[in-house]
Amino acid sequence: MTLMILGMCAFVSLAVGIATEGWPKGAHDGLGIVASILLVVFVTATSDYRQSLQFRDLDKEKKKITIQVTRNGFRQKLSIYDLLPGDIVHLAIGDQVPADGLFISGFSVLIDESSLTGESEPVMASSENPYMLSGTKIQDGSCKMLVTTVGMRTQWGKLMATLSEGGDDETPLQVKLNGVATIIGKIGLAFAVVTFAVLVQGLFSRKCREESHWIWNGDEALELLEYFAVAVTIVVVAVPEGLPLAVTLSLAFAMKKMMNDKALVRHLAACETMGSATTICSDKTGTLTTNHMTVVKSCICMNIKELGQSDKASGFCSDIPAPSVKLLLQSIFNNTGGEVVTSKDGKLEILGTPTESALLEFALSLGGDFQEERQSVKLIKVEPFNSTKKRMGVVVELPEGGLRAHTKGASEIVLAACDKVINSKGEVVDLDEASLNHLKVTIDQFASEALRTLCLAYMDLQNGFSPDNPIPISGYTCIAIVGIKDPVRPGVKESVAVCRSAGITVRMVTGDNINTAKAIARECGILTDDGIAIEGPDFREKKQDELLGLIPKIQVMARSSPLDKHTLVKHLRTTFGEVVAVTGDGTNDAPALHEADIGLAMGIAGTEVAKESADVIILDDNFSTIVTVAKWGRSVYINIQKFVQFQLTVNVVALIVNFSSACLTGSAPLTAVQLLWVNMIMDTLGALALATEPPKDELMKRSPVGRKGNFISNVMWRNILGQSLYQFTVIWYLQAKGKEMFDLEGEDSDLVLNTLIFNAFVFCQAFNEISSREMEQINVFKGILDNFVFVAVLGSTVIFQIIIVEFLGTFANTTPLTSKQWFLSVLIGFVGMPIAAILKIIPV
Repeated sequence: MTLMILGMCAFVSLAVGIATEGWPKGAHDGLGIVASILLVVFVTATSDYRQSLQFRDLDKEKKKITIQVTRNGFRQKLSIYDLLPGDIVHLAIGDQVPADGLFISGFSVLIDESSLTGESEPVMASSENPYMLSGTKIQDGSCKMLVTTVGMRTQWGKLMATLSEGGDDETPLQVKLNGVATIIGKIGLAFAVVTFAVLVQGLFSRKCREESHWIWNGDEALELLEYFAVAVTIVVVAVPEGLPLAVTLSLAFAMKKMMNDKALVRHLAACETMGSATTICSDKTGTLTTNHMTVVKSCICMNIKELGQSDKASGFCSDIPAPSVKLLLQSIFNNTGGEVVTSKDGKLEILGTPTESALLEFALSLGGDFQEERQSVKLIKVEPFNSTKKRMGVVVELPEGGLRAHTKGASEIVLAACDKVINSKGEVVDLDEASLNHLKVTIDQFASEALRTLCLAYMDLQNGFSPDNPIPISGYTCIAIVGIKDPVRPGVKESVAVCRSAGITVRMVTGDNINTAKAIARECGILTDDGIAIEGPDFREKKQDELLGLIPKIQVMARSSPLDKHTLVKHLRTTFGEVVAVTGDGTNDAPALHEADIGLAMGIAGTEVAKESADVIILDDNFSTIVTVAKWGRSVYINIQKFVQFQLTVNVVALIVNFSSACLTGSAPLTAVQLLWVNMIMDTLGALALATEPPKDELMKRSPVGRKGNFISNVMWRNILGQSLYQFTVIWYLQAKGKEMFDLEGEDSDLVLNTLIFNAFVFCQAFNEISSREMEQINVFKGILDNFVFVAVLGSTVIFQIIIVEFLGTFANTTPLTSKQWFLSVLIGFVGMPIAAILKIIPV
């Protein structure tokens, strides 16, 4: 609106000027304002366009969703955007259905169609109800689907065609800064009205003394118009429209850089919120660990064996009865969500979760044949793994007849369902107390070595079993216990230490055995001597008053259910006022991801449901990347603070100088065009320079802002008021003594003095921009050359200032200055830097 008003001023100025003084002399003032407006609009439009390109790149990255497909007889990974009718898609719990299709085969498939139909009750997919629709989610089970319709022809596509995508909501920081901008704008408007009134009153007083108040010429009309332009421009300078721009620029810059650091930000607000995080509740598998699992130990036929390399497989099987090995292979190959396929080049390829892949690799190393084993039996029923049961099971029909159930899952849970075990001779015997204790000690021993343990068991079923019946939950025979190694990721221990120094508490929440969880947590540096490790069932039983004393000390929660994780996060946020970041990869993590201030989903292991519930997607599933996100978040927050400090200093000085000068002398030292140039330095260029500073390691050595921190801190007020006082004093001294200092006389003396004041004022802002790079550190030059944008903006400011003063005199109401006057302008600006350094020493 203010630029529109200035545009009208320019139009009137051109009309009156050309009518009274002719072309081109009478057009100078009007064209000067037009040029300034165009420059502001051009720079703002350019920055907005660059930002839109960044968001377009991010949008492309969001769409990189792959899915397992059988095409041309081979199972392969494809982008969901490359699907074609006729493809067979393999879907499992947590996946989003990528196209319309028909159910071919599968087990216990429940589909959440609420996003499409609004019905909250899940629908069972089967051969009787085969229709599967794009955009719905697999809530339970696994299946194969034949793709029939893709793209905008699907039901989801038709629905989307009727909608127009809305823009991003403003982030909390933008909302807060918009409030600041409104208040400052109102103050600026009041100053502008008073300034205009004082200037007009001065003009009328002069005409009254000359007794010419009824006679007006073109020059006086232009003078009145100039006063109005100055008043409007004061509003332009006062309204810090650069604040939201700076936030958007900083967030867009951070989002682009975070992409390079393997973090995809889905919601802008997550950037700034992550900078205030005080707690990270991290998953273990794949986040703290590598998620590349291998079986390294097993207890089969009551004997503990180590398995290092595949060449030891023959030795591994040598003293185990052959029927027991056959039974183990049957259990692994049939009771799995993974698959062994032959790739196009003829090599065997294992597909599935890291845990499933580890077991399949183990079975292959023992000489097993996946396809032969699967074809020798008939699958009757499958109950896929889920986080509530912590086990999965299948029922198969054996080649010789009869039914057999296989189960595998969390060791304590499956072992509790067993009443028999296979002994060292390969015989099935009752699970007595001594054997049970031996197996429990084995589980604890494996877990204490940071191995993930799984128990495999089977039972032969009576002929009366129906596929509609649930798979039995007890009466099993223990086949084996396996220990799976998932090494801690390189750099995790250092990253946890960085979090601790930054005042961020890291908590591990996992479904694993408590001994495994504690071993990994100690290795990562999460579990300390004063911390508590607790199991989910124990946590659930605690009363409200017990939780108040317990939760701050919890560093590890093992055997946790989705509800336990959600409860912990909710208490941390509401009861303790923490800003909580949560990592997760499964459908079961969605409630906690949604409840957290910042949800971080895993890009590799994460399901589509988890990613959809998250604010940030960690593309490499690495905990170190989460720390990088926190560092960038803090950088965004600090950069905006630097920019606000810089901008408020310019605002205060520009307003008070023009207002006080208008009141005391009847004229404003800074013209409309000059104020527009100052506004450009202050808003757009300032935002580019200060809002794009890369993060420094020192950011992670200070406490987090938290939920209740003030944005404009006492440190900022100290710097703003100190700098404003210095600049205002210097400019006033120049106004009072400038003519004497440089022996300025004649009709051009006012123009030279005003040019000198304008020049000094701009250089004060240029050097203040450098000082604002650090709000507390004295050395503001450290790393300045690493920020190309900052150097380019500063260089451009100086070059344009020289052009404006030396060559655009008529347009900008300036005149060329002498070398002595240039030196004084630069010196005045430079002296602001040691003053800024002294201010930083003063405690607040």
